[in-house]
Amino acid sequence: MAHYLDFEKQLAEIEGKAEELRAMARREDGADVEDQARALDQKAQTLLDDLYKGLSPWQKCQVARHPDRPHCRDYIERMFTEFTPLAGDRAFSDDHAVMGGIARLDGRPVVVIGHEKGNDTGSRIERNFGMARPEGYRKAIRLMDMAHRFSMPLVTLIDTPGAYPGKGAEERGQSEAIARSTQKCLSLGVPIVSVVIGEGGSGGAVAFATANRVVMLEHSIYSVISPEGCASILWKDAEKMREAAEALRLTAQDLKKLGVIDRVIKEPHGGAQRDPDVAIDAVASEVIALLSELSALDAKALITDRRQKFVRMGDRGLAA
Repeated sequence: MAHYLDFEKQLAEIEGKAEELRAMARREDGADVEDQARALDQKAQTLLDDLYKGLSPWQKCQVARHPDRPHCRDYIERMFTEFTPLAGDRAFSDDHAVMGGIARLDGRPVVVIGHEKGNDTGSRIERNFGMARPEGYRKAIRLMDMAHRFSMPLVTLIDTPGAYPGKGAEERGQSEAIARSTQKCLSLGVPIVSVVIGEGGSGGAVAFATANRVVMLEHSIYSVISPEGCASILWKDAEKMREAAEALRLTAQDLKKLGVIDRVIKEPHGGAQRDPDVAIDAVASEVIALLSELSALDAKALITDRRQKFVRMGDRGLAA
């Protein structure tokens, strides 16, 4: 069953009527309703195009969090071959909110790391809704070391509301683990390409996104804090999340203008959740092209390029 966001209610009604007509035709053999159903399909497509042409920042937040949006596991299964997962941080446990391992992308050996949210109640609980604990970041550091040691490019897939803020995570050094993951990214002598495929929340995202090239899907978001968290702090009212989303400049389009990200990847009409395969293929093409572009740089040049990127970050926005 399709999941509709609150701003898609009219679309849900039209698509629902078209499906009802077709169901009626199946029940009543010979009922001629296809012309009416096609007319409703066309109306729904026009409405869908209109809705997604002018999404507000808050609506983009809703799309980025859509439960049917493809997640890290989906990207790994379609984009990569010969994926071999690695588990555990060799200190405490394995964090299922972080997936990672070695694989091939377009025939080339790579290391891939990403946040996995899960796709049903059981897997979401197991994956902690994509909120990594310290052991998740330490597992990622193990994989980053492997990428550096064997000269394999690193691809990271960002989709997290933020690092897990629980008491146990703090006791085990959450902030230190995030900082070390960020530091490790800055020191790797291999190409790093990061893709924000859904939510990019706070330091939990930056720990994987300190890359040579950072790209975002068209309706993904990337911010220092969630709109609800920002609204709670600034206005003491989480219901002001719409105003917070506007102020945070968290959309791919705003961040491209500010120089925080490098490219925006177009999504299928209605978002990645409407055609996951097309969205994943678009990400694969972009990542392959970026890795090819970066392959001309040696280890020292890659490190310099990455550091300069973050030193310059925001200059474009200040100049504007």
